[in-house]
Amino acid sequence: MNVTAGAQQATGEAAGVLPLAGLSVLLTRPAGRADTQAAAIQSLGGRVTQLPLLAIEPITERAAVERLKTFIMALDNYDAAIFISTNAATLGLEWIENYWPQLPVGLEAYAVGPGTAEILRQLPWPVHCSDVGVTSEHLLALPGLQNVAGKRIALFRGQGGRELLAETLRERGARVDYLEIYQRRVPEYSRADVLKLIGDNAINAALATSQQILDSLIALLCVEGHLPQTLQDIRIVVPSQRVREHALAAGFRHVIDARGADDKAVLTSLQECQAASVDRKEAK
Repeated sequence: MNVTAGAQQATGEAAGVLPLAGLSVLLTRPAGRADTQAAAIQSLGGRVTQLPLLAIEPITERAAVERLKTFIMALDNYDAAIFISTNAATLGLEWIENYWPQLPVGLEAYAVGPGTAEILRQLPWPVHCSDVGVTSEHLLALPGLQNVAGKRIALFRGQGGRELLAETLRERGARVDYLEIYQRRVPEYSRADVLKLIGDNAINAALATSQQILDSLIALLCVEGHLPQTLQDIRIVVPSQRVREHALAAGFRHVIDARGADDKAVLTSLQECQAASVDRKEAK
């Protein structure tokens, strides 16, 4: 099982009063994508165990690559480009920079979430991102995506996923093309190994930064469709209310909507739930 177990924690006399002291967090992002998050949690006194529950792999199938290349080379025919994740932004910029030394004139970028927007701002184009939420619904509420009749929009994403963005924009009269630049793969672990990992590291919180990651975690932990009572009190931090409701339905009792998947949103949520936990213990 390819995991990074979390014996790492801030040390010294100050560690006992740091805001995340006593929190042992399971990080589930793809390998290599949670390192800065892990360091931030550890700096605040928390323990970290990494168990990647999703792998992101660039597309390699020849027909899919040729199709994507055709869309990228015609990027000057689009009015806007939407990026649904940090993975879409990172890989998408690599493709764009390979074929466009200078960005097409008039092309604007839209990001689902501030982390994605930050990556896109590496290029000199207008980048739009909702400041109230990180869902497709929040993005669709932006002024620039209201009157889109007759416009062409390139939607950078992985293979598969929610259809809401494209369907809504098409209903508004836009032409939307999917630029699918990566595929998702769920790593294989045995349930026994994962339960041992959780027990050995005294995991009391977990981050699930997408519904697909949450589904992978649920599938590993549930027995005959039910979450064991011993695991129901693990605090789960998720990026949106929609994913929170999904986690509650699966049986988790303490689910926190961080309203984002970026490090700032996650760290704020972890500190708030840890402070609340300490207050409850002191009140007893």
